[in-house]
Amino acid sequence: MKAVVLTEPGRLEPIELPDAAEPGPGEALVAIRRIGVCGTDLHAFHGRQPFFSYPRILGHELGVEVVRVGAGVTHVRAGDRAALRPAIACGTCDTCRRGVGNACPSLTVLGAHVDGGMRERIVVPASYLHPSATLTLDQLALVEPLSIGGHAVVRGAPAAGERTLVVGAGPIGLAVTAHLLAAGVRPLVADVSPDRRAFVERWAEVATVAPGDDPAAAVRVASGGELPTLVFDATGNAASMHGAFALVAHGGRLVFVGLFQGDVTFHDPDFHRREQTLIASRNATGADFGRSIALIEAGGADVLAWVTDRATLDGVPDAFPRWATPGSGTIKALVEV
Repeated sequence: MKAVVLTEPGRLEPIELPDAAEPGPGEALVAIRRIGVCGTDLHAFHGRQPFFSYPRILGHELGVEVVRVGAGVTHVRAGDRAALRPAIACGTCDTCRRGVGNACPSLTVLGAHVDGGMRERIVVPASYLHPSATLTLDQLALVEPLSIGGHAVVRGAPAAGERTLVVGAGPIGLAVTAHLLAAGVRPLVADVSPDRRAFVERWAEVATVAPGDDPAAAVRVASGGELPTLVFDATGNAASMHGAFALVAHGGRLVFVGLFQGDVTFHDPDFHRREQTLIASRNATGADFGRSIALIEAGGADVLAWVTDRATLDGVPDAFPRWATPGSGTIKALVEV
């Protein structure tokens, strides 16, 4: 079967793999139909993705069709379409038993720790499939990034109408925004890119933060003179994450949704003076996937509006460098298999 492998930073190659194995008990063989390309993939292409080794088959935002199921699988059957939750936990450790398998110490993420879905077929644990009878394959591939934003919003626990800022208007920032709107919060969104600010204006108010601006001053102007009590940084950018502490009001909360390969530092006396709360958000749970599917089904998240670029699996090696170029205008690329 066809696949595309990232052999080293900057180099994607088409390859042929043996046919996928038959599903065992509790497993499902699925045909990959759509693959979303996200920041993790782009960081890996540039050689900047933590917890990553080469060569690697990318692809963790997946819209799939069930081909066959193994013994004991009842919630999906052949022909069902589903979103695939790609962060697979061990299910037995203390972290998993406490219900936070998304942070399992042995977590295996498709397309990052092990080979992912940029291929024609794959065998997966069936419990990680989230079917929908109404969503399109495009929408199903975008359930994963929407769920990342949904999990971050659960972590931030916004109050209805709370003064909230989302830093970064890429797909994850858009996902956070969609779940905030569903929770009764109309956030302010900040991004240095004029194109991305214009794109997100259809859903949220926008703070104009140009390179060289004082972000806190720009946020104060856009929010009526006060800093937000809840800030989500969805950039995965070191400078942005270091600077995000200055954007949070006294007694407020800062949620890091993105990550980068390095250390985050802050001035401890100022952190304590403000009595800020710093929160990490990692991956998404099954419940987050369920909420995200329901949100799309109800018309509460127009994820198809995020899609700006498409390619076939064969076209990925040529298209990917363009998607990975800053300023390309790509919000979300989808690969059709």
